Amino acid sequence: MSSPAFRAPDFKVFDVNEFEPRMTQIRTRIRPKLEAFGTSLAPAIGRTVGDEAFAHVARHARRTVNPPEDTWVAFGPDQRGYKKHPHFKVAVSRNCVRFLFEIGPEHAEKKKWAAAWSKNVAKLSPVLGRVKGLAWFKNEHDEKPAALLSDLAGEQLAALGDGLVRVRDGQLVVGRVVPASDAVTWTDAQYRNAALETFRALAPLYRLR
Repeated sequence: MSSPAFRAPDFKVFDVNEFEPRMTQIRTRIRPKLEAFGTSLAPAIGRTVGDEAFAHVARHARRTVNPPEDTWVAFGPDQRGYKKHPHFKVAVSRNCVRFLFEIGPEHAEKKKWAAAWSKNVAKLSPVLGRVKGLAWFKNEHDEKPAALLSDLAGEQLAALGDGLVRVRDGQLVVGRVVPASDAVTWTDAQYRNAALETFRALAPLYRLR
């Protein structure tokens, strides 16, 4: 099985300009590492959330012209796909690796989840704020977070749920970013530990109903 640890040449894949050459590099260099993440992390994530978790490596099947700026493996409760459910991600792009929790635009019950978020945010706020480095991202593909969760007041955190349902493509993305300059020095075990520490901290959001 391929090592999931990313090295400097993996990040430089996103410097390749043309669509097909970049996709070839993603398929041959990065996707095996994401598949290794999936195999390694899915059982532990399942234990963390109390339900079976399935790994889904991005295929970028809808893209034919513009090469992707990032790629990922997602973890969710459905073997057929992850986009309609709460999910975790390990995403890699030119400048960083991100460990994320997402409620995406295609979530099947966004209003229900947003209502649960609003109901529970007062309890979740102090817990999330104590976890070093957890941040909110405006978009799932952003490398830079919009704000650290520790810097957001309770009402600001509550408003993130409002943004989820205010517009059709609303989403909620929180997690941790690791600069490529740090990530290239990590071992397989460090990647695994960072992913699981982040996902355990965010597991209450995954379980919100």
